[in-house]
Amino acid sequence: MIAPSIKEDRMSGRFRAVVAAAAAMMALGALPASASESPLDRAVPTTGCGHAVSGAGATTVEHLSSGGVEREYRIYVPAGYNPHRQYPLVLSFHGHGRTAQYQEQLSEFSGSDVIAVYPQGVTGTDGKSAWTGAPYSAPVDDVRFTADLLTSLQQRLCVDPQRIYAAGKSNGGGFVGVLACRMAGRIAAFAPVSGAFYPQGGACEPSRKVALLDFHGTADTTIPYAGNPAKGLPSIPDWLSGWAERDQCVAGPVSTSPVHNVVIQRWPGCSLVHYRMIGAGHVWPSTHPNADSETPSALDATPVILQFFRAHRLG
Repeated sequence: MIAPSIKEDRMSGRFRAVVAAAAAMMALGALPASASESPLDRAVPTTGCGHAVSGAGATTVEHLSSGGVEREYRIYVPAGYNPHRQYPLVLSFHGHGRTAQYQEQLSEFSGSDVIAVYPQGVTGTDGKSAWTGAPYSAPVDDVRFTADLLTSLQQRLCVDPQRIYAAGKSNGGGFVGVLACRMAGRIAAFAPVSGAFYPQGGACEPSRKVALLDFHGTADTTIPYAGNPAKGLPSIPDWLSGWAERDQCVAGPVSTSPVHNVVIQRWPGCSLVHYRMIGAGHVWPSTHPNADSETPSALDATPVILQFFRAHRLG
C-alpha cells in the first residue's frame, strides 16, 4: 500500500541529499546518460520487453539525467509483472510545492494494472517544487525530461508505446496541458485535475486531435474556476473552448449530471470531457478523505481517469 500522507513542504532536505548522491553515482558511471535525442512528439518503439525486473508490486525511487540535471521519480510496476506483455504507463505529476510521494498517495494509480510513474519537480524560483509552464518554475526543460524518462523506461520495461498517458494536479495539471500541446504524438491521452493553465506554458499547437479529460471544482480558490486575469489564468470554460476549437469538435458541450453536484460536459466529434465539480475546492476528487481534503467529493477521479485512458491509444 501507499505510504501515509506527507505535507507539501517536506521535500527539500531529503530530496537534495538523494539528488547529490545521484550526482556522485553519475560521475562514477552508475546512472544512464541523458537520452538527449528522445523524440518529443512521436511514438518510440519499446525495446524493454523480455527483461526481468526487481521490485514488482512495490514502489521504488529511481534517477535519470536529463538536460544535465539529475532528476528523481517514483515508479510502481504491477505485481505479477509479465515482461512479455506490454503494459500501459501513466505519468502522474504533483502540484506546486508537493512531492512525487505525495502525488502517489493522492492519485492512487499504484496498485492498478499499469506502470505508474510519479516524476519529481525541480525547486522553482520561490523555493518550492514546480513544473515548466508556471511563472515560478525552474529554468529546466520538463518537457524534455518527460521524453527522456519515457525513452529510458521503454528501454527497460515492457511499455506499450500506444498507451502512454499523463495526469496531474494543479501546477502538475497545468504541465499536463503543456504536454498535450507539445507531446500529443507520443502521449495518448491527458487528464489535468484542478489545473493551473498559466500563459507561461507557451503557444499550443498539438500535432493531432487530443484526448483530454479535465476536472475542476467551482469553489476552487487557488485556481479559480472563473480564472484570474491578474495571473493570466483563463476561466476553465474558456480554456476548454480553446481545446474544442483545436480539436475541431462539431458542437457542444452536451451536459449531463449523473451524480449530484457533478456536471459532465462532452464535446461531440472529439475526445474532450470536463467534470464540473460543483462546490468542490482545489482537490483531487475522492469519495474518501485524502491528502488534499478531509471532505469527501461526489466521485473518485482516479477510476474515471483510468477508464478514459483505457478508451484511447495512439494510432
